[in-house]
Amino acid sequence: MNSGQRTPPRFVPTLTTVVDLSAPRPESLSESSAPVEAAPASAGEPLPAAVPTASPAADALALPASPAFVALTDADAFRIEEELLHRVLQRVDLSLEERLTEAVSAAVQQQLDAMVPRLRSEIETVLRFLVVEALARELSENTGSAPGSGAPALG
Repeated sequence: MNSGQRTPPRFVPTLTTVVDLSAPRPESLSESSAPVEAAPASAGEPLPAAVPTASPAADALALPASPAFVALTDADAFRIEEELLHRVLQRVDLSLEERLTEAVSAAVQQQLDAMVPRLRSEIETVLRFLVVEALARELSENTGSAPGSGAPALG
């Protein structure tokens, strides 16, 4: 293939090797990789310039352990970030109203439960005052009347 500077299509996965620096390198791995690395040099063809060469230490530190990595442009990273944000907001929106309703209902119910004894006390006080006041007016208007004079007796 004569594709020296050709870049791969955008969505083709790129295979990479992840090197773990903390693990000691076995001798069988270093011996088996030596002929593979020497094969292009012995064929007389240099490595293509489009293939980036970086030290294994830099790759291991820069990239987390994952099977495939693709370099993203700023526009692609922004687009992916926007899509992720949109999906997260959709998920939040689906359950937000329901959960807020539950939380507010629980808080309102707790407040009502705390208010019931006080409300009963206030209603009782107002009702007693109204009954006493109404009884006092009735008695003050009918002070001279006799119980048997046609007016119905209270109680």
